[in-house]
Formats: sequence, structure tokens, C-alpha cells
Amino acid sequence: MVMFFIRPVSECLTSRETGCTDIGQDLSSDSTEMTDNSDKIKSGIIALMGSGELTSTMVEVHKELLGKLPSPASAVFLNTPAGFQLNADQLSQRAVEYFRDKIHHSMSVASFKSKDSITPLDAEVAFHTLRDADFVLIGPGSPTYAIRQWQDTPIREILIRRIERGGCLVAASAAALTVGRFTLPVYEIYKVGERVHWVDGIDILSHFGLNLTVIPHWNNAEGGTHDTRYCYMGEERFRKLESMLPEGFAVLGLDEHTACLMDLSDDTATVRGIGRIIYRREGVETVFRKGDRFPLDLLRGMTKQEFGEEVTTPHRDSTDTQQPPLDLFWERIHRIETRFHHALDEHDIKEVVNALLELDQVVWSALDDKENPEFISQGREILRDFIVLLGTKLDRSPPSVEDCLGPLVHDLLELRNLFRDGKQWKNADAIRNLLLRANILLEDTRDGTRWRLLSSSPRAPSGQLKA
Repeated sequence: MVMFFIRPVSECLTSRETGCTDIGQDLSSDSTEMTDNSDKIKSGIIALMGSGELTSTMVEVHKELLGKLPSPASAVFLNTPAGFQLNADQLSQRAVEYFRDKIHHSMSVASFKSKDSITPLDAEVAFHTLRDADFVLIGPGSPTYAIRQWQDTPIREILIRRIERGGCLVAASAAALTVGRFTLPVYEIYKVGERVHWVDGIDILSHFGLNLTVIPHWNNAEGGTHDTRYCYMGEERFRKLESMLPEGFAVLGLDEHTACLMDLSDDTATVRGIGRIIYRREGVETVFRKGDRFPLDLLRGMTKQEFGEEVTTPHRDSTDTQQPPLDLFWERIHRIETRFHHALDEHDIKEVVNALLELDQVVWSALDDKENPEFISQGREILRDFIVLLGTKLDRSPPSVEDCLGPLVHDLLELRNLFRDGKQWKNADAIRNLLLRANILLEDTRDGTRWRLLSSSPRAPSGQLKA
């Protein structure tokens, strides 16, 4: 099993005495701050999102979280998970624009894309930005890449202390995978084909008594014809992964466009968004749905029975009035795929064109709704595949109706000539009239019989046509 181990940040916090010079050195001494402000320490919120952190479905969730913070709340986007991507800066800018346009709240960027290339000064600027943040959002990218970059840095400790002081950490999609004791290396297994295994996460949750392995994209349906639930693993691989977890650890599954808000000040959790969260421990699955509120101790391993009847059915929060959209991005994509392929098989060109136009509209609407850029890219790939399939189908078809009918008409004319040679005029005329009813006109000339398609359907012949 491949494991990544996080060095205790306390080693770097005392680096003045040990001579530590790596970029994880904490020059502002959080330990002093903790002593000076111990009377102000309280617990904040950890919000875990299955996906959609920068889409319309999470707008009200972000507003709710910011509304719980002192005003004006400082919001920061940490870009590490996507730091290796060429479009990392564009993704950061997208988060800033999303908060400005949709949440109506300013957001800055804590840029820590790579610990190997960042300068000590830029690293300290990023750390300082995080220490001053009331609201930290971490989102898409690679969980294992993020973990490697955060090793031997104070980032884990900074995030924990911001939460302890009443701040809010929002870990979505790839970032949600990192906050537990174990992290799923999605890309390595799903794309590269490595054996199923876990790697060590940054384990923020255990600091608050939550021994959880977080799995976003729980109900993913991008695979269409193959199972991509459980964060692209599918059921068979995920069952094997579950069996590899040590005793005492549970799985917290997050549906897409769904958030679990863990409020540590009152030790409760609330489900927001449009889906469910699923708690699985020792073969037992507990499902919480949109609007449910329940004690966090249920995610620490205590049973509902230990709490009594009050949580036998989780309390539904009446403040959650957000209505789920009827058509999620991938549900619409897969419905269009089904229609397109059926229409192509049935040679229904009108329906084929309608499917292409609808898919194009879905992709453009997703751009306006600030859907996940990876989803949009995949949607465009499907649109291009549709166009290629249609082109291939047309290429295999005869270039014209005449070319398609030619072999049949030729054989019928040969048969008609046999009838004429044998003076079987009635049979010869029957073939001529049959073709005319099919909109094919025969013209007998000195050079032989010619045929052509009529531009409009003719009337039925009033009498026999002599050859």
C-alpha cells in the first residue's frame, strides 16, 4: 500500500531552535497566538461537498456558511489540488468570479501550487493569507497531488486552528478526499489502472474526533454504461477498498451537488444541496437526506439508540427551502445520449439533429451556471463524438437516392426487357407502372430505356403504358 506521511507541523513551529529552513517554517508562531487568544477559541464549521462547489446548486450553501461568520468575513480560495494543471490560475479566477457574481462576496487566492517551485516569500504570503481567512474553500484537482504539496508545511495546522477559532473550511470534490485519515487515489486507480489502495490523508477530521474516510461523487453517473459510483470506483472496487480500512474507520459518502455542514459549535451536522450523505460503518449504512440535522456523534460511531428516540428519524431543518433542479448535468447528458443513438439506429435524422442541438444547449447552459469545467469539457467531447458518428453514418450511406435505387431499378429493367423480348407486354407494363407508383419514370428511347426520379409524387396512371 502506498502511503504519504505528514510531518507534525509542531516540528516546524519550533524551527528557530532546531535550525529548520524548509518552506513549512512558521515565522509568525501560531503557538504564541493560541496562548494569547485562548479565551477567544471556539469551534467553527467543516463543510464537505460532493461536487458542484462553484455551481448554482451551492450558491445558497455558501451564503449560509458566510452568514454564520463575523462580518466582514475574509474568504480565501486555496489552489493547491489543481496546482499542477496548466489552467490552475484560470480555475482560481473562476472561483473569485463565482463568489463576486453569485455570492456577492469578495474572495482572494492563497496560491500554493507547488512546494518545489514556490519561493519562501510566496509560501509565507500564502500561509499568512490562510491564517487571516474566516472562510477557506479548497476544491477540484488531484487529492494525492495536494497531499504531497502540503507535506512538511504548516497548512494542515493552519486549517485546524482556523476551524478552532470559529472559521469555516469548505473542502469539495478532490479536496474532500484529503481531509480524512485515508484518501482515495482516484486518478491513479481509475485512469492509470493501479491496484486499489488508500494513501494517507491530511486527517483534519480526526482532530475533531471524526475517524472518517470521505468519498465525494458518491452517486456519479458519468460512466453511462459502466458503474462510476463511489467516486468513479464502481461497486466491486469500492467494496474491496472498504474491506481494506482499519477497524474503527467509517466511510462518509457525499452525493454530487450535496454538502454536509459540520457545525462544531453545537456538535451537529446538516445536509444541504440536492442529494444525500451516506455513513457506512461495519456493514451498516445510514442515509441522511437534504435538510436533515443530526448529532455529529452519529458520525463518531455512536448509534441512534444511544441518543434515544429524538434522533431515530433525523430532524428536518425547515430553513432549507432550496429546491433541487429537475435535471442534473449528467442526467440530461445521458438522456440525450440515449435519444441520439436510438435516432441514429432508426435513421431519424430530425431527432438526431434535435439531440445535437439540445446537447449543445446543455453545454452552453452549464457554462453560464459555472458547472465543473471538467464536466463541460467531457460534455463537449460527447458532442464531438456525436458529430463524428453522424458523419460516419452519412459516409456509409449512398451519396444520393438515385445511387441507392440504381441496382434495384437496373434489375427491374432487365426483367422488363425479358418480358418485352417475349412480347409479354402486360407484364412489361406492370413493371413500368410499379416503378411509376414509386415515383420513378421510365423513358424508352432509341438508345435504350432511361429512368429518373420525379420531383413530386405522380398521380396513378390512368391506363397501361405501352413499352
